Amino acid sequence: MTDDPPPSPALLPAGLRDLLPPDAETEAASVEALMGTFAAHGFERVKPPLLEFEDGLLTGTGAATAEQTFRLMDPESHRMMGLRADMTPQVARIATTRLAGAARPLRLCYAGQCLRVRASQLAPDRQLAQAGIELIGADSPAADAEMVLVGAEALAALGLTRLSFDLTLPPLVPTLMDEAGIPAVDRAPLARALDRKDAAAVALHGGALATTLTDLLLAAGAADRALAALAAAHLPPTSAALAERLAATVAAIRARAPLLKLTVDPIEFRGFRYHTGVCVTVFAPGRHEELGSGGRYLCGDTEPATGLTLYPDAILRAAPPRAPRVRVYVPAGADGAPLRAEGYATVAGLEPVADAAAEARRLNCSHVLSGSSLETV
Repeated sequence: MTDDPPPSPALLPAGLRDLLPPDAETEAASVEALMGTFAAHGFERVKPPLLEFEDGLLTGTGAATAEQTFRLMDPESHRMMGLRADMTPQVARIATTRLAGAARPLRLCYAGQCLRVRASQLAPDRQLAQAGIELIGADSPAADAEMVLVGAEALAALGLTRLSFDLTLPPLVPTLMDEAGIPAVDRAPLARALDRKDAAAVALHGGALATTLTDLLLAAGAADRALAALAAAHLPPTSAALAERLAATVAAIRARAPLLKLTVDPIEFRGFRYHTGVCVTVFAPGRHEELGSGGRYLCGDTEPATGLTLYPDAILRAAPPRAPRVRVYVPAGADGAPLRAEGYATVAGLEPVADAAAEARRLNCSHVLSGSSLETV
């Protein structure tokens, strides 16, 4: 029998990690920069709890997050609780309960941490930060466009200006199947074929929709080409209305940001399955992970809403490095207040030392206060 060494206290569960200096401070500052942009556009901040009762958290739009939600028993009420996997359902709950009488359209923003049961290959973290906006009570292309435009401005504040906003229509394929009368037995393999972008399998399982879906599958890319394919597809009435709404949203975005890169994938459906209209995913050039995602959904049972959630962890990996705050060693007895007022981080000496410059280097400071001036160390 062998004695195994005790596990390291630094070992964390898969998908969870510590964020160390200076990254933790950089993330916090970046989140506040995003929130500052949201506030400047009239979005008011809310702060939902990390835990809620399961039957409230997983109703409405929250039902789509059930498989990703950690559950535990509340020792006080003996009711099951859920640890949020996404903040949008919580904001929807606030809008329909605590803020039910507030003027519409209601603009809310939020920032916080979420925890998910499973990670994915492209998103290996199970704990993720979110910062987002929700526009509740408006159903128009202008509202859909506002999510993209405010999101682009917020990301630009962090130095991300070369972005691609991928617009999708998650309800389009189910609506086309309904209007074409595709049997239930054929829907799952057809959906898998579309998800894999497998044109041969789409032709095999698509039935009367095979040609239309193949054309739309191949049209994904630049917005103009995809919209032209949608217009030429001669869609049934309900599907055509979805396509027209997407075209109107693109026009509304371009009216205010003509240089913003827009792509369209008409048959893509990703993320949580509660979206009811135009959706968006944000990418940076050369990176496969999403910087943000969102779209149209129902708040409660009937109220129209749309939103955008940004992912600060992914954003920081794509954004230009932010210069850390300059650290200054302040010898014992000296006053660092004027330096802090100028934006420096001061590290106070707690007792006199023989070599202030050496002590500054030991404490990871790039400067030392000498008299009334700064010296580089």
